[in-house]
Amino acid sequence: MIRALLFDLDNTLYSEATGLETGVAQRMNQFVAELLGMQVHEAMKYRREQAKPYGTTLEWLMREKGFTEPERYFSFIHPNGEEGCLEPDHVLRLMLNEIPLPKAVLTNAPMDHARRILEKLDIADCFVGVYDIWFNNLLGKPNRDAYLRVLKSAGFVLEDTLFIDDLPKYVKGYIDLGGPAILKDELNRFPDLPCKRITTIYELAAVLDEMGISA
Repeated sequence: MIRALLFDLDNTLYSEATGLETGVAQRMNQFVAELLGMQVHEAMKYRREQAKPYGTTLEWLMREKGFTEPERYFSFIHPNGEEGCLEPDHVLRLMLNEIPLPKAVLTNAPMDHARRILEKLDIADCFVGVYDIWFNNLLGKPNRDAYLRVLKSAGFVLEDTLFIDDLPKYVKGYIDLGGPAILKDELNRFPDLPCKRITTIYELAAVLDEMGISA
């Protein structure tokens, strides 16, 4: 029985068509290029390959490159105004408010970014908690403790909490712990992942209805 919902933030609660995460990726590549003395196109490929075993680019830089300034990294990656491509989402707000379950957000981004995004979407008050990368000691999804620490803090039970994310490795991490999850696969990139999939967040209400949880 699903008794709570745990959402990823970026590219899950809004469409990737907004371009917000494209800008984030570009700034990551630029940051890595400047830090490691590479051209941006070289850094893009290098980061993609080298950071793959880690939950985040920051974790890779700290583990493998001796980087020790996460605040500088976050300030560069998530500048003020990055949320300018978003608009208040009244349809999403209505859907969330009509789902009779407590909801929380788990993001690998810092809290300043999460608050800006949630406030711009006008859904900040739809959640009982927002848990960022600092809450998880800079070791976010898919680290098992990232999920378990958040669930404990929110008062949620793993087996009863449905997790929704747009990245397969984060969804798999939650499923491997024994929790139910949905992949938001907007462009049908991952048809073989053995879990429930949606293409937009607005489909969630129908999925919950199929599970016997009606708005």
